[in-house]
Amino acid sequence: MYAFFVIFGQSASTLLGRLYYDKGGKSVWVATLAQLAGFPIVIPCYCLAPPKSCTKNEQIWQPSAVILALVYFSFGICLVAYSLMYSIGLLHLPVSTFSLICASQLAFNALFSFFLHSQKFTPFIINSLVLLTISSSLLIFQTNPASHVEVSKGKYAIGFICTIGASAGYGLMLSLTQLTFRKLLKGETHAKVFEMVIYQSLVATSAAILGLFISGEWKGLSIEVEEFELGKFSYAMTLIETAIASQLFVIGAMGLIFKVSSLFSNAISVLGLPVIPILAVIFFHDKMDAVKAIAMVLAIWGFVSYVYQCYLDNQSSKNEYRNGSEVSKSPLLEEVS
Repeated sequence: MYAFFVIFGQSASTLLGRLYYDKGGKSVWVATLAQLAGFPIVIPCYCLAPPKSCTKNEQIWQPSAVILALVYFSFGICLVAYSLMYSIGLLHLPVSTFSLICASQLAFNALFSFFLHSQKFTPFIINSLVLLTISSSLLIFQTNPASHVEVSKGKYAIGFICTIGASAGYGLMLSLTQLTFRKLLKGETHAKVFEMVIYQSLVATSAAILGLFISGEWKGLSIEVEEFELGKFSYAMTLIETAIASQLFVIGAMGLIFKVSSLFSNAISVLGLPVIPILAVIFFHDKMDAVKAIAMVLAIWGFVSYVYQCYLDNQSSKNEYRNGSEVSKSPLLEEVS
């Protein structure tokens, strides 16, 4: 279920974000706000989540409210920062190019996991990271990078840098989230997943609203709504659907971190990225040139290499269990206890 949320939410929110820009949307802060403001749909899930059951002799350590507030505030600021960079990247890049560059987030996440979680780099993982890095780097050398004539090479460079920066920020946040679940919220239930989503999204949404007013973009919203090509109702529905899809993605990503690891969560996210360029060609008429095609093949190859390493680790654990030895935790499938 979490994996489906990640793949569906990521694909839908990216395509809807591109639709917003293509049909007349101009505000990067509105696009950012749409990614963050859907957290109220998580509140019923949080209220219905079963509490943690414990025995009489079990001692439960609860982090203080100050520590939790600091964690949620920090994550919220990080969330709005990389969401803004994603919005800028999507504004200046074709959606197919944008999604392929986002595949680099797995490489960043693996790098941060190496330092924060002592992630072991096997040959297959290294191969995966190299392929994903090359896949993103190839897009720098496109002779005709923009699919729309109004996007200059300078804006393309800005979009490329912002997307890379957002991917790095996303990879760092996933690793820090896993660290939080392991060290701070150890032994907690799914309610803590929903709680983290709600509070960090509340902080990020507040920051995005503040940014919208400070930047002055709110002054042009009435004109933007009037000039939106699909009409006022479609304008509102595009933003609402983007918010819902984005929250499904966040819930799925947090759930996979809670149940497995941040690197596995990111790998599932990368799995859905090759689908977006194909949909972009169909719905937005993006050009699928040779460079993009090679980049997509390398991204898929990199993901398959990672999955094969997961398979080898899983088989190794099963063999050790059958031989009666102690089951060692896989570096990729290590569950958050």
